[in-house]
Amino acid sequence: MKPTRFSNSLRRLAPPGRLFGPLRRLALPRRLPNPLRRIAAIESLNFLVTNRIPRVALTRGMGWYSAIRSPALTRASLAVWRLFSEVDLSDAEARHYRSLQEVFTRRLVPGARTVDPRADVFASPSDAIVGACGRVENGLMLQAKDSAYRLEDLLRSSDAAHAFADGVYLTLRLTSAMYHRFHAPHDLVVDHVSYVSGDAYNVNPPALARLPGLFCRNERAVLHATLDRGGHRIALVPVAAVLVASIRLHCIDVLLRLRHRGPNEWPCAAHYGKGEEMGWFEHGSTIIVLAPAGFEPAPGVTSGARLRMGQALLQWPVAAAAAGRTGPT
Repeated sequence: MKPTRFSNSLRRLAPPGRLFGPLRRLALPRRLPNPLRRIAAIESLNFLVTNRIPRVALTRGMGWYSAIRSPALTRASLAVWRLFSEVDLSDAEARHYRSLQEVFTRRLVPGARTVDPRADVFASPSDAIVGACGRVENGLMLQAKDSAYRLEDLLRSSDAAHAFADGVYLTLRLTSAMYHRFHAPHDLVVDHVSYVSGDAYNVNPPALARLPGLFCRNERAVLHATLDRGGHRIALVPVAAVLVASIRLHCIDVLLRLRHRGPNEWPCAAHYGKGEEMGWFEHGSTIIVLAPAGFEPAPGVTSGARLRMGQALLQWPVAAAAAGRTGPT
């Protein structure tokens, strides 16, 4: 039996252009302002809501909730999430998600990110907004304006901190709506990973401005690596935050959940090519990049800049780059 064809009486009366043209000419805004986003932008309220709460319990709860496999629940959660932030899944590989965890850890379609191929460029390991950045001075780094913290406290090692004396640091913040996977900034070998148990404070600008030494309070991992080019030592420090249920690192094949119960030190020898995936966050958070003296931020990399994974982040020391052009790397 053929399905019944229903005619549209409005089409017979007048074409759509004549019916809806006058309404279009009213020039209403295409998107009405979202009052929830305006409220979330109030810094003092944002700080109270995201930090004066049972952070650890809620973060564990978020880990449980995000793992629930239910397409209907996932669609409803995404609808609520979009009330508070711009969630763009247009470049994601998947089109149907069974859980929020699959949304957070989504892969991208091939070609969605381009990794800078230049040998003397250190690429951004993730999509991010650049926070505080600059030189390590007397063992101190800026967290926010007029608020510094000790590199040794971040790394929990005086020897590791010494390797970056007078070096450069960049704070890369991943918002909850961003792509959450992070990649190798250059050809390198990760030879040691340290896990530091800690709290789960929010790491957004309102919290960074109000809580001194915040990065040193939160749960984090420290990836120590050696670059193939020049043998320079670098470190990547993924920092967890409220609602960041876990950090996955491929080099140790361990899911680091909040208050992970050992081991806390992993010697390894994991080689990554430039742009190769190293792991992911199960929500937005922060990666602190450390490089030795001589490296410089790439043009345009300043506080507040928005980067995509693979864009130029640092430039090689001038002398080393010149040597690389005239001899083997």
